[in-house]
Amino acid sequence: MNAKRQHASTAAKTKLFVLDTNVLMHDPNCLYRFEEHDIYIPIQTLEELDSHKKGMSEVARNARQASRMMDEIVSSLPEAIDTGIPLTEPSRELATGRLFLQTEAIPLTLPVNVPTAKADNQILAVVHHLATKQSKRPVILVSKDINMRIKARAMGLEAQDYFNDKVLEDTDLLYTGVRELPADFWDAHGKGMESWKENGRTFYRLRGPLCAEMVVNEFVYQEGERPLYALVREKTGPTVVLETLIDFSHQKNNVWGITARNREQNFALNLLMNPEVDFVSLLGQAGTGKTLLTLAASLTQVLETKRYSEIIMTRITVPVGEDIGFLPGTEEEKMAPWMGALEDNLDVLNGNAEEGGHYGGEWGRAATRDLIRTRIKIKSLNFMRGRTFINKFLIIDEAQNLTPKQMKTLITRAGPGTKVVCLGNIAQIDTPYLTEGSSGLTYVVDRFKGWKHSGHITLQRGERSRLADWAGEVL
Repeated sequence: MNAKRQHASTAAKTKLFVLDTNVLMHDPNCLYRFEEHDIYIPIQTLEELDSHKKGMSEVARNARQASRMMDEIVSSLPEAIDTGIPLTEPSRELATGRLFLQTEAIPLTLPVNVPTAKADNQILAVVHHLATKQSKRPVILVSKDINMRIKARAMGLEAQDYFNDKVLEDTDLLYTGVRELPADFWDAHGKGMESWKENGRTFYRLRGPLCAEMVVNEFVYQEGERPLYALVREKTGPTVVLETLIDFSHQKNNVWGITARNREQNFALNLLMNPEVDFVSLLGQAGTGKTLLTLAASLTQVLETKRYSEIIMTRITVPVGEDIGFLPGTEEEKMAPWMGALEDNLDVLNGNAEEGGHYGGEWGRAATRDLIRTRIKIKSLNFMRGRTFINKFLIIDEAQNLTPKQMKTLITRAGPGTKVVCLGNIAQIDTPYLTEGSSGLTYVVDRFKGWKHSGHITLQRGERSRLADWAGEVL
C-alpha cells in the first residue's frame, strides 16, 4: 500500500508526455530523453509507425528502430504494461520514468467539427481523455507537426515541440569561429608575453582574462594601424599561443587563381589549406564564396600538392520546387542536376587558371576540365553507409538539410588522411521537421568546437555581385 501511495505522489510531480509519431521517426532514442517523466504511446502512433516501416529512407529506418526499442522495453517487463514499464534498466539509467502503451479503447470525444477519422485527431482524442482522467498532473502532447500543436492548443490541451535534439535555443549564439580583440587587448594581456618565429610565422604566448574564453582554432583579429590576424594554436587554462596567418588575399599566395576578398575568406582558406585540420565547417549566406573557396583549396591539394587522391562531393537531394521525377543514367548522371553549383564554380576556376597563364587557349581549358573531371567524384548520400574514404577531400554541400544522425553517418566515413568540409546556410533549410536549432550543421559546429583538428568560420560578406547582395538585403 505504501509503495502504491509513493508511486501516486511521484506521479503527481512528474509529467505525462504523449508522443506523436513524427517524434519517434525523427529521433528513435526519444523514449530515453524525458528523464524522470512518463511517456504514453497511443495505438494510433504504433499504427502510423507500422505504415512507415517499409523502404530504405531515413524515416523508414527510424520507424523500424523505434519499433525495435519499444519491443525491447516491453519484453523486459510485459506484465507491467497497464501500470507502466520502468525505463531505468532499458535506458541504463538515462531515464527514470515509465512507458505506458494504450491498452484500453478510448472514446473519441472531440468537438463536433473535428473529423475523428484522421489519425492526428485520434491522438488528440487520447490526449484529451488522459488530461481529463489524470487532472492532477500535466499531460502534454509532444509533436514536430506545427498544425497538430495548434489544434491541440485550440482544444485547450498542452502541446510542445520536441526540444531534445535542439543544440541551441537561439542560433544567434552559434559559435562563429571569429573573435575581435578589444583595443586595450595588448595592455591587459601583454605582461610577460613571449614571442618567437617558426617556419615564417610569428607565435605569441599570452595569458589573461580574455584568453580563458578563447577556443582552440578560433581566429582572433584586431584592425588598426598594426592589424593582427591570428589563430589560437594552443590553450592551457588562461594561457594561449597565437599563431599569425598566411595572407591569402595577396596574389602570391593565390589558391588555384583565387585570392581572399575579405577577412573571413582569408580565415577560411587558412583552415582549408591546413593539413592539421581534418574537419572544417563553413556557414554563410548565398554568395559568400563557401563552395568556390573549398573547390579551389581541394583542387590545389589534389592536383598540385598531391596531398589527397581525389575530391568527393555529396549533397542531400531536397528539391526547392516540384520534384522532376526519376532521372536516367548512372549515379553521377543522376546527381548532375543537383550539382549546378559545382559546374558554376568550376567555370570560374577554369577561367582563373587560364588568366593566370597556367594553360594555353581553348585546348588547354578543355584538357584542364577533363583532368579536373577525373578527380571529382559526385556521390549520392543514399549509398554512403559502409563506405570508408581514405586520403580523400570530402565536401558535404547544403549540409543544413542533414539531420544530426545523417551527419554522423557521413563524417564517420572518413578514413586516414581524409579531410571533411561541411558547407551550408542554416537560413535555407528545405527538410521537413528540421529547424535552425536542430540541423545537423548546427550540431557539428557546436560539437566540434575546440577540437584541435577542426575549425569553423561563419562567412559574413557576400562577394557574388552588387545585385545579389542587394537582393539578399531587401527581398
